[in-house]
Amino acid sequence: MTFNIEYEAKQQLDFDYEQLIRSVVAMALEKEQCPYEVEVNVILTNDEQIHEINKEYRSIDRPTDVLSFPLLDYQTPGNFDGIEDYAEDYFNLETGELMLGDIIISVDKVYEQAESYGHSIQRELAFLVAHSMFHLMGYDHMEEKERIVMEKKQSELLANMGITR
Repeated sequence: MTFNIEYEAKQQLDFDYEQLIRSVVAMALEKEQCPYEVEVNVILTNDEQIHEINKEYRSIDRPTDVLSFPLLDYQTPGNFDGIEDYAEDYFNLETGELMLGDIIISVDKVYEQAESYGHSIQRELAFLVAHSMFHLMGYDHMEEKERIVMEKKQSELLANMGITR
């Protein structure tokens, strides 16, 4: 598994955030029974930068907590069948790893939301990574039925890791 983690935020996380991110990503992949070694890119940034990205790619003129940019098109969320038919599009030809996509997280929002929800900074970061990983695996929350499925998966993943509010 390849992780490319870039830390662009001014505000620092005072714990082993890389290990936490790796653990959540690995658990999400295991939960969805991903049969491939994967490549995931994570950028930890600030409100100002994520605001610009949100405006450019989603036409939403405000900062957000996390953005997910999946590289795969799924017929069914979490179903990796048939991915190999598109090897040149979805796999890193040098490493053979499945390129899932990019996760961009605002560290400013991690701190703000942890305080707002009354839980730890670690829990908030873990939640945002889990949320984004399910997006990278084809899940969404635009419709009520989708939201219920995605929220259940996120909650179960964090509970299995012992990460609670």
